[in-house]
Amino acid sequence: MNKNVKADKSLTVIGLGYIGLPTAVVFAQNGWRVIGVDVNQKAVDLINQGKLPFTEEGLEAALSTVVQQGALSAQIDTPPSNVYIVSVPTPFKDDHEADLSYIELASRNLAPQLKGGELVVLESTVPVGATQFMADIIKEERPDLFHGEETDLLFAHAPERVLPGRIMIEMTSNDRIIGGLTPEATERAKEVYESFCAGHVFTTDAKTAELSKLAENSFRDVNIAYANELSIICERLGINVWELIELANKHPRVNILQPGPGVGGHCIAVDPWFIVATDRENSRIVATARKINDSKPEFVKSKITQAIRKKVEEGVECPQVALLGLAFKPDIDDLRESPALAIAKDIAKDNKNIGILAVEPNISELPTALADFSNVKLMDAEAATQSADVIVQLVNHGQFKVLEDLFSPTQIIIDTRGTWAVK
Repeated sequence: MNKNVKADKSLTVIGLGYIGLPTAVVFAQNGWRVIGVDVNQKAVDLINQGKLPFTEEGLEAALSTVVQQGALSAQIDTPPSNVYIVSVPTPFKDDHEADLSYIELASRNLAPQLKGGELVVLESTVPVGATQFMADIIKEERPDLFHGEETDLLFAHAPERVLPGRIMIEMTSNDRIIGGLTPEATERAKEVYESFCAGHVFTTDAKTAELSKLAENSFRDVNIAYANELSIICERLGINVWELIELANKHPRVNILQPGPGVGGHCIAVDPWFIVATDRENSRIVATARKINDSKPEFVKSKITQAIRKKVEEGVECPQVALLGLAFKPDIDDLRESPALAIAKDIAKDNKNIGILAVEPNISELPTALADFSNVKLMDAEAATQSADVIVQLVNHGQFKVLEDLFSPTQIIIDTRGTWAVK
Protein backbone atom coordinates (compact mmCIF):
# COMPACT_ATOMS: atom_id res chain seq x y z
CA MET A 1 0.00 0.00 0.00
CA ASN A 2 1.07 3.59 -0.66
CA LYS A 3 3.01 4.66 2.47
CA ASN A 4 1.28 8.06 2.34
CA VAL A 5 -2.13 6.49 2.93
CA LYS A 6 -3.35 6.84 6.50
CA ALA A 7 -5.50 4.09 8.00
CA ASP A 8 -8.28 6.46 9.10
CA LYS A 9 -8.57 8.08 5.68
CA SER A 10 -10.85 5.55 4.02
CA LEU A 11 -13.10 6.81 1.29
CA THR A 12 -15.56 5.18 -1.12
CA VAL A 13 -16.54 6.62 -4.48
CA ILE A 14 -19.80 5.22 -5.83
CA GLY A 15 -19.97 5.48 -9.61
CA LEU A 16 -16.75 5.18 -11.63
CA GLY A 17 -17.70 7.08 -14.75
CA TYR A 18 -16.27 10.20 -16.38
CA ILE A 19 -16.28 12.11 -13.07
CA GLY A 20 -16.31 9.43 -10.38
CA LEU A 21 -13.16 7.64 -11.55
CA PRO A 22 -10.98 10.78 -11.84
CA THR A 23 -12.29 11.83 -8.43
CA ALA A 24 -11.29 8.46 -6.96
CA VAL A 25 -7.84 8.70 -8.54
CA VAL A 26 -7.20 12.22 -7.25
CA PHE A 27 -8.19 11.27 -3.71
CA ALA A 28 -5.92 8.21 -3.94
CA GLN A 29 -3.07 10.47 -5.05
CA ASN A 30 -3.57 12.57 -1.94
CA GLY A 31 -3.27 10.12 0.93
CA TRP A 32 -6.66 8.39 0.90
CA ARG A 33 -7.31 4.67 0.74
CA VAL A 34 -10.05 4.62 -1.91
CA ILE A 35 -12.48 1.90 -2.89
CA GLY A 36 -14.42 2.57 -6.05
CA VAL A 37 -17.83 1.01 -6.55
CA ASP A 38 -19.58 0.49 -9.88
CA VAL A 39 -22.34 -1.78 -11.18
CA ASN A 40 -20.38 -2.50 -14.39
CA GLN A 41 -18.20 -5.57 -13.78
CA LYS A 42 -16.22 -4.98 -16.99
CA ALA A 43 -15.32 -1.46 -15.85
CA VAL A 44 -14.38 -2.75 -12.39
CA ASP A 45 -12.08 -5.36 -13.89
CA LEU A 46 -10.37 -2.83 -16.17
CA ILE A 47 -9.86 -0.36 -13.32
CA ASN A 48 -8.28 -3.05 -11.13
CA GLN A 49 -5.82 -3.65 -13.98
CA GLY A 50 -5.01 0.06 -14.04
CA LYS A 51 -6.80 0.50 -17.38
CA LEU A 52 -9.39 3.08 -18.39
CA PRO A 53 -12.89 2.14 -19.57
CA PHE A 54 -13.02 5.47 -21.48
CA THR A 55 -10.65 8.13 -22.80
CA GLU A 56 -9.39 11.04 -20.69
CA GLU A 57 -6.06 12.79 -21.10
CA GLY A 58 -3.59 11.93 -18.32
CA LEU A 59 -5.97 9.71 -16.36
CA GLU A 60 -4.73 6.23 -17.29
CA ALA A 61 -1.16 6.83 -16.13
CA ALA A 62 -2.42 8.24 -12.82
CA LEU A 63 -4.88 5.35 -12.41
CA SER A 64 -2.20 2.76 -13.08
CA THR A 65 0.07 4.31 -10.46
CA VAL A 66 -2.48 4.46 -7.63
CA VAL A 67 -3.71 0.92 -8.38
CA GLN A 68 -0.14 -0.41 -8.26
CA GLN A 69 0.43 1.44 -4.98
CA GLY A 70 -2.66 -0.18 -3.45
CA ALA A 71 -4.29 3.20 -2.87
CA LEU A 72 -7.26 2.47 -5.17
CA SER A 73 -9.25 -0.65 -5.97
CA ALA A 74 -12.68 -1.22 -7.48
CA GLN A 75 -15.53 -3.59 -6.68
CA ILE A 76 -19.25 -4.15 -7.19
CA ASP A 77 -20.40 -4.12 -3.55
CA THR A 78 -20.49 -1.04 -1.32
CA PRO A 79 -18.12 -1.40 1.67
CA PRO A 80 -18.06 0.31 5.08
CA SER A 81 -16.27 3.66 4.86
CA ASN A 82 -15.72 6.93 6.74
CA VAL A 83 -16.60 9.00 3.66
CA TYR A 84 -18.88 8.20 0.73
CA ILE A 85 -18.85 10.21 -2.48
CA VAL A 86 -21.80 9.49 -4.76
CA SER A 87 -21.09 10.25 -8.42
CA VAL A 88 -23.79 8.46 -10.38
CA PRO A 89 -25.79 9.45 -13.49
CA THR A 90 -28.74 11.83 -13.23
CA PRO A 91 -30.51 11.72 -16.61
CA PHE A 92 -33.87 13.31 -17.22
CA LYS A 93 -37.16 11.58 -18.02
CA ASP A 94 -39.41 12.26 -21.01
CA ASP A 95 -41.03 15.17 -19.16
CA HIS A 96 -37.56 16.63 -18.38
CA GLU A 97 -37.92 15.79 -14.69
CA ALA A 98 -34.70 14.49 -13.15
CA ASP A 99 -34.35 10.72 -12.83
CA LEU A 100 -32.98 10.20 -9.31
CA SER A 101 -33.19 6.41 -9.41
CA TYR A 102 -29.39 5.99 -9.55
CA ILE A 103 -29.00 8.18 -6.46
CA GLU A 104 -31.74 6.22 -4.71
CA LEU A 105 -30.06 2.90 -5.52
CA ALA A 106 -26.64 4.12 -4.37
CA SER A 107 -28.20 5.43 -1.13
CA ARG A 108 -30.01 2.18 -0.39
CA ASN A 109 -26.84 0.19 -1.06
CA LEU A 110 -24.63 2.24 1.25
CA ALA A 111 -27.18 2.57 4.07
CA PRO A 112 -26.59 -0.93 5.56
CA GLN A 113 -22.87 -0.12 5.96
CA LEU A 114 -23.42 2.97 8.11
CA LYS A 115 -22.59 2.99 11.82
CA GLY A 116 -23.04 6.70 12.53
CA GLY A 117 -20.84 9.74 11.99
CA GLU A 118 -20.07 9.11 8.31
CA LEU A 119 -19.95 11.85 5.69
CA VAL A 120 -22.02 11.24 2.54
CA VAL A 121 -21.31 13.64 -0.32
CA LEU A 122 -23.42 13.87 -3.45
CA GLU A 123 -21.29 14.96 -6.43
CA SER A 124 -23.78 14.21 -9.20
CA THR A 125 -25.31 17.23 -10.89
CA VAL A 126 -28.83 17.35 -9.48
CA PRO A 127 -31.98 19.45 -9.10
CA VAL A 128 -32.45 21.47 -5.95
CA GLY A 129 -33.42 19.19 -3.06
CA ALA A 130 -31.59 16.06 -4.22
CA THR A 131 -29.15 16.03 -1.30
CA GLN A 132 -32.09 16.07 1.10
CA PHE A 133 -33.70 13.32 -1.02
CA MET A 134 -30.57 11.21 -0.54
CA ALA A 135 -30.69 11.79 3.22
CA ASP A 136 -34.38 10.88 3.30
CA ILE A 137 -33.72 7.58 1.50
CA ILE A 138 -31.00 6.69 4.00
CA LYS A 139 -33.29 7.66 6.89
CA GLU A 140 -35.94 5.34 5.43
CA GLU A 141 -33.39 2.50 5.32
CA ARG A 142 -31.73 3.27 8.67
CA PRO A 143 -34.20 4.94 11.04
CA ASP A 144 -32.03 3.74 13.93
CA LEU A 145 -29.45 6.40 13.01
CA PHE A 146 -32.01 9.23 13.24
CA HIS A 147 -33.76 10.76 16.23
CA GLY A 148 -36.55 12.80 14.72
CA GLU A 149 -34.71 15.17 12.40
CA GLU A 150 -31.45 14.79 14.31
CA THR A 151 -28.60 12.51 13.19
CA ASP A 152 -24.83 12.50 13.41
CA LEU A 153 -24.63 11.45 9.76
CA LEU A 154 -23.31 14.29 7.62
CA PHE A 155 -24.77 15.03 4.18
CA ALA A 156 -23.35 17.50 1.67
CA HIS A 157 -23.31 18.42 -2.01
CA ALA A 158 -20.07 19.13 -3.90
CA PRO A 159 -20.76 19.65 -7.62
CA GLU A 160 -17.91 18.90 -10.01
CA ARG A 161 -16.76 21.76 -12.26
CA VAL A 162 -14.41 20.16 -14.79
CA LEU A 163 -14.08 20.09 -18.55
CA PRO A 164 -13.78 16.71 -20.31
CA GLY A 165 -10.32 16.45 -21.81
CA ARG A 166 -8.89 18.57 -18.96
CA ILE A 167 -10.36 16.73 -15.98
CA MET A 168 -7.05 15.76 -14.35
CA ILE A 169 -5.91 19.39 -14.45
CA GLU A 170 -9.15 21.05 -13.43
CA MET A 171 -10.08 18.49 -10.76
CA THR A 172 -7.38 19.92 -8.51
CA SER A 173 -6.97 23.48 -9.81
CA ASN A 174 -10.57 24.68 -10.05
CA ASP A 175 -12.40 26.30 -7.15
CA ARG A 176 -15.03 24.12 -5.49
CA ILE A 177 -18.41 24.82 -3.94
CA ILE A 178 -19.48 22.77 -0.90
CA GLY A 179 -22.93 22.89 0.64
CA GLY A 180 -24.11 20.75 3.53
CA LEU A 181 -27.51 20.05 5.03
CA THR A 182 -25.93 21.23 8.28
CA PRO A 183 -22.99 23.53 9.08
CA GLU A 184 -21.14 20.53 10.50
CA ALA A 185 -21.55 18.62 7.23
CA THR A 186 -20.33 21.63 5.26
CA GLU A 187 -17.16 21.96 7.31
CA ARG A 188 -16.38 18.24 7.25
CA ALA A 189 -16.85 18.07 3.47
CA LYS A 190 -14.66 21.16 3.08
CA GLU A 191 -11.86 19.44 5.03
CA VAL A 192 -12.13 16.40 2.76
CA TYR A 193 -11.97 18.37 -0.48
CA GLU A 194 -9.20 20.62 0.77
CA SER A 195 -7.04 17.49 0.98
CA PHE A 196 -6.52 17.73 -2.79
CA CYS A 197 -8.07 20.97 -4.07
CA ALA A 198 -5.53 23.70 -4.85
CA GLY A 199 -8.34 26.12 -5.67
CA HIS A 200 -10.48 27.91 -3.12
CA VAL A 201 -13.24 25.86 -1.45
CA PHE A 202 -16.32 28.05 -1.00
CA THR A 203 -19.00 26.98 1.45
CA THR A 204 -22.76 27.47 1.43
CA ASP A 205 -25.90 25.40 2.08
CA ALA A 206 -26.85 22.34 0.05
CA LYS A 207 -29.64 23.95 -1.98
CA THR A 208 -27.46 26.84 -3.07
CA ALA A 209 -24.64 24.46 -4.02
CA GLU A 210 -27.08 22.38 -6.06
CA LEU A 211 -28.41 25.41 -7.95
CA SER A 212 -24.94 26.88 -8.49
CA LYS A 213 -23.95 24.06 -10.86
CA LEU A 214 -27.24 24.31 -12.74
CA ALA A 215 -26.83 28.08 -13.03
CA GLU A 216 -23.30 27.74 -14.43
CA ASN A 217 -24.34 25.32 -17.16
CA SER A 218 -27.54 27.19 -17.97
CA PHE A 219 -25.50 30.37 -18.46
CA ARG A 220 -23.46 28.52 -21.08
CA ASP A 221 -26.57 27.04 -22.66
CA VAL A 222 -28.27 30.42 -23.03
CA ASN A 223 -25.20 31.93 -24.68
CA ILE A 224 -24.78 28.98 -27.04
CA ALA A 225 -28.47 29.26 -27.95
CA TYR A 226 -27.90 32.86 -28.98
CA ALA A 227 -25.03 31.79 -31.25
CA ASN A 228 -27.09 28.93 -32.71
CA GLU A 229 -30.06 31.18 -33.35
CA LEU A 230 -27.76 33.73 -34.97
CA SER A 231 -26.34 31.02 -37.27
CA ILE A 232 -29.85 30.16 -38.51
CA ILE A 233 -30.65 33.82 -39.14
CA CYS A 234 -27.39 34.23 -41.05
CA GLU A 235 -28.16 31.16 -43.15
CA ARG A 236 -31.47 32.71 -44.21
CA LEU A 237 -29.77 36.03 -45.02
CA GLY A 238 -26.81 34.54 -46.87
CA ILE A 239 -24.30 35.84 -44.32
CA ASN A 240 -21.21 33.97 -43.09
CA VAL A 241 -21.97 33.61 -39.38
CA TRP A 242 -18.33 32.87 -38.51
CA GLU A 243 -17.14 36.10 -40.07
CA LEU A 244 -20.02 37.96 -38.42
CA ILE A 245 -19.13 36.66 -34.95
CA GLU A 246 -15.45 37.37 -35.48
CA LEU A 247 -16.26 40.98 -36.36
CA ALA A 248 -18.83 41.44 -33.57
CA ASN A 249 -16.36 40.09 -31.00
CA LYS A 250 -13.94 42.90 -31.81
CA HIS A 251 -16.16 45.05 -29.58
CA PRO A 252 -14.44 45.14 -26.16
CA ARG A 253 -17.58 44.06 -24.29
CA VAL A 254 -18.90 41.44 -26.71
CA ASN A 255 -17.96 37.76 -26.65
CA ILE A 256 -20.39 35.73 -28.75
CA LEU A 257 -19.77 31.99 -28.50
CA GLN A 258 -19.44 29.65 -31.46
CA PRO A 259 -22.53 27.94 -32.93
CA GLY A 260 -22.61 24.24 -33.69
CA PRO A 261 -24.93 21.34 -34.60
CA GLY A 262 -26.54 21.37 -31.15
CA VAL A 263 -25.44 20.93 -27.54
CA GLY A 264 -24.40 17.61 -26.04
CA GLY A 265 -22.84 16.02 -23.01
CA HIS A 266 -24.35 15.21 -19.66
CA CYS A 267 -24.08 18.77 -18.34
CA ILE A 268 -25.14 21.64 -20.59
CA ALA A 269 -27.65 19.53 -22.53
CA VAL A 270 -29.29 18.22 -19.34
CA ASP A 271 -28.83 20.52 -16.35
CA PRO A 272 -30.95 23.48 -17.51
CA TRP A 273 -33.98 21.19 -17.63
CA PHE A 274 -33.56 20.65 -13.88
CA ILE A 275 -34.09 24.38 -13.35
CA VAL A 276 -37.09 24.38 -15.69
CA ALA A 277 -38.65 21.40 -13.92
CA THR A 278 -38.16 23.13 -10.55
CA ASP A 279 -39.91 26.36 -11.58
CA ARG A 280 -41.60 26.16 -14.98
CA GLU A 281 -43.38 29.48 -14.59
CA ASN A 282 -40.28 31.62 -14.14
CA SER A 283 -37.55 29.80 -16.06
CA ARG A 284 -38.56 31.23 -19.43
CA ILE A 285 -35.14 32.16 -20.84
CA VAL A 286 -33.63 28.86 -19.71
CA ALA A 287 -36.45 26.86 -21.31
CA THR A 288 -36.30 28.80 -24.58
CA ALA A 289 -32.53 28.34 -24.83
CA ARG A 290 -32.92 24.59 -24.33
CA LYS A 291 -35.55 24.42 -27.09
CA ILE A 292 -33.33 26.39 -29.50
CA ASN A 293 -30.33 24.14 -28.88
CA ASP A 294 -32.42 20.97 -29.01
CA SER A 295 -33.82 22.06 -32.39
CA LYS A 296 -30.46 22.80 -34.04
CA PRO A 297 -29.81 19.17 -35.11
CA GLU A 298 -33.02 19.29 -37.19
CA PHE A 299 -31.68 22.35 -39.00
CA VAL A 300 -28.41 20.55 -39.73
CA LYS A 301 -30.20 17.41 -40.90
CA SER A 302 -32.25 19.46 -43.36
CA LYS A 303 -29.03 20.86 -44.85
CA ILE A 304 -27.58 17.36 -45.21
CA THR A 305 -30.79 16.10 -46.83
CA GLN A 306 -30.72 18.97 -49.32
CA ALA A 307 -27.10 18.15 -50.19
CA ILE A 308 -27.96 14.48 -50.74
CA ARG A 309 -30.83 15.42 -53.06
CA LYS A 310 -28.58 17.73 -55.03
CA LYS A 311 -26.07 14.93 -55.56
CA VAL A 312 -28.83 12.57 -56.70
CA GLU A 313 -30.05 15.24 -59.14
CA GLU A 314 -26.50 15.48 -60.46
CA GLY A 315 -26.64 11.76 -61.29
CA VAL A 316 -24.88 10.23 -58.27
CA GLU A 317 -26.77 6.98 -57.68
CA CYS A 318 -25.60 6.25 -54.14
CA PRO A 319 -24.14 9.41 -52.59
CA GLN A 320 -21.50 8.91 -49.91
CA VAL A 321 -21.81 11.23 -46.91
CA ALA A 322 -18.85 11.67 -44.57
CA LEU A 323 -19.91 12.69 -41.07
CA LEU A 324 -16.86 14.03 -39.29
CA GLY A 325 -17.16 13.52 -35.53
CA LEU A 326 -19.63 11.66 -33.33
CA ALA A 327 -18.58 12.82 -29.83
CA PHE A 328 -20.35 15.70 -28.12
CA LYS A 329 -17.24 17.92 -28.11
CA PRO A 330 -13.74 18.02 -29.63
CA ASP A 331 -10.95 15.56 -28.89
CA ILE A 332 -12.78 13.19 -26.53
CA ASP A 333 -14.66 9.89 -26.92
CA ASP A 334 -17.72 10.91 -24.88
CA LEU A 335 -20.93 10.30 -26.86
CA ARG A 336 -23.44 11.24 -24.14
CA GLU A 337 -26.30 13.36 -25.48
CA SER A 338 -24.21 13.99 -28.61
CA PRO A 339 -26.09 15.94 -31.29
CA ALA A 340 -23.59 14.63 -33.86
CA LEU A 341 -24.48 11.02 -33.02
CA ALA A 342 -28.20 11.80 -33.13
CA ILE A 343 -27.78 13.44 -36.55
CA ALA A 344 -25.82 10.45 -37.85
CA LYS A 345 -28.47 8.01 -36.66
CA ASP A 346 -31.36 9.94 -38.23
CA ILE A 347 -29.57 10.47 -41.55
CA ALA A 348 -28.74 6.75 -41.73
CA LYS A 349 -32.32 5.77 -40.88
CA ASP A 350 -33.94 8.18 -43.35
CA ASN A 351 -31.52 7.57 -46.25
CA LYS A 352 -30.90 3.84 -46.51
CA ASN A 353 -29.84 4.11 -50.13
CA ILE A 354 -26.76 6.19 -49.36
CA GLY A 355 -23.45 5.41 -47.70
CA ILE A 356 -22.69 6.96 -44.31
CA LEU A 357 -18.96 7.25 -43.63
CA ALA A 358 -18.79 7.86 -39.89
CA VAL A 359 -15.53 9.36 -38.66
CA GLU A 360 -14.72 9.39 -34.96
CA PRO A 361 -10.99 9.05 -34.28
CA ASN A 362 -11.48 8.54 -30.54
CA ILE A 363 -13.43 5.27 -30.77
CA SER A 364 -12.53 1.88 -32.27
CA GLU A 365 -15.99 0.57 -33.19
CA LEU A 366 -19.37 1.96 -34.17
CA PRO A 367 -21.50 3.00 -31.19
CA THR A 368 -24.62 0.98 -30.47
CA ALA A 369 -26.85 3.69 -31.96
CA LEU A 370 -25.30 3.10 -35.40
CA ALA A 371 -24.22 -0.55 -35.27
CA ASP A 372 -27.42 -1.97 -36.78
CA PHE A 373 -27.40 0.20 -39.91
CA SER A 374 -25.90 -1.65 -42.88
CA ASN A 375 -25.26 1.64 -44.70
CA VAL A 376 -22.95 2.99 -41.97
CA LYS A 377 -19.27 2.19 -41.58
CA LEU A 378 -16.58 3.63 -39.37
CA MET A 379 -13.71 5.08 -41.38
CA ASP A 380 -10.62 7.16 -40.83
CA ALA A 381 -10.86 10.85 -41.67
CA GLU A 382 -8.65 10.92 -44.77
CA ALA A 383 -10.27 7.91 -46.47
CA ALA A 384 -13.78 9.18 -45.76
CA THR A 385 -12.95 12.67 -47.01
CA GLN A 386 -11.54 11.36 -50.29
CA SER A 387 -14.51 9.00 -50.86
CA ALA A 388 -17.38 11.32 -49.95
CA ASP A 389 -19.72 13.32 -52.14
CA VAL A 390 -20.92 15.31 -49.13
CA ILE A 391 -18.65 16.19 -46.20
CA VAL A 392 -20.27 17.31 -42.94
CA GLN A 393 -18.17 18.72 -40.12
CA LEU A 394 -20.06 17.90 -36.88
CA VAL A 395 -17.25 17.98 -34.31
CA ASN A 396 -14.12 20.10 -34.65
CA HIS A 397 -11.57 17.48 -33.63
CA GLY A 398 -8.07 18.87 -34.01
CA GLN A 399 -7.04 16.46 -36.77
CA PHE A 400 -9.90 17.58 -39.03
CA LYS A 401 -8.41 21.02 -39.65
CA VAL A 402 -5.95 19.70 -42.27
CA LEU A 403 -8.61 17.85 -44.26
CA GLU A 404 -9.45 20.95 -46.27
CA ASP A 405 -6.47 20.22 -48.51
CA LEU A 406 -8.22 17.02 -49.66
CA PHE A 407 -11.48 18.65 -50.76
CA SER A 408 -12.48 18.60 -54.43
CA PRO A 409 -14.68 21.15 -56.25
CA THR A 410 -17.39 18.52 -56.78
CA GLN A 411 -17.88 17.85 -53.07
CA ILE A 412 -20.53 19.63 -51.00
CA ILE A 413 -19.08 20.87 -47.70
CA ILE A 414 -21.32 21.51 -44.70
CA ASP A 415 -19.26 23.02 -41.89
CA THR A 416 -21.31 23.29 -38.70
CA ARG A 417 -18.30 24.23 -36.55
CA GLY A 418 -16.56 26.89 -38.63
CA THR A 419 -13.36 24.88 -38.98
CA TRP A 420 -12.87 25.93 -42.58
CA ALA A 421 -15.36 28.81 -42.80
CA VAL A 422 -13.21 31.89 -42.09
CA LYS A 423 -10.05 32.40 -44.13
